[in-house]
Amino acid sequence: MIPQDEFWMIALAGMGLVAAGFLHVLAQAGKTADEAESSKSQHTAHVLRRWLFVLLLAVFITGSWATLHHFPIPRQNQALEAKQVVSASGRLWSWQIEPATVQAHSPVEFQVTSIDVNHGFAIYSPEGRIVVQTQAMPGYTNRILHTFDQPGTYTVRCLEYCGIGHVPMTAEINVVASRGD
Repeated sequence: MIPQDEFWMIALAGMGLVAAGFLHVLAQAGKTADEAESSKSQHTAHVLRRWLFVLLLAVFITGSWATLHHFPIPRQNQALEAKQVVSASGRLWSWQIEPATVQAHSPVEFQVTSIDVNHGFAIYSPEGRIVVQTQAMPGYTNRILHTFDQPGTYTVRCLEYCGIGHVPMTAEINVVASRGD
């Protein structure tokens, strides 16, 4: 099951519990209660509230850890120790990419910046699927690490509207078979 389906099922279960709580309150709304029942009901509500808080806190901590312990964004203040390093610089309305040829099956560090305005740096596979993206910002270098699985001609496009020449702002990266292939 994909994560979106798992989260949907969890959300549906939570909504079901909330709906069951409302139905219980509606069922009890017309009944009169004496002092002892009222006190017992308040105590039960406080206990349930505490347990619900603990449960939600545990779910939050577990969910945060499960989704973030392999944080996908590499450290930005140091080199990523990849054998291949590509410098990509955006400017109105072109990309300067050096070198434009890399090997498949070997990590590539992309150092992405901009000379003028913000650009969105996105690499598309030969089939047209986006494989990796980051922002290109003036005065800052974003680093991303990607390993190409297959040789081919990959297209770089700008994902951030940067003016009238935004649409044709493309470049190519040639991914060649590694020496072992």
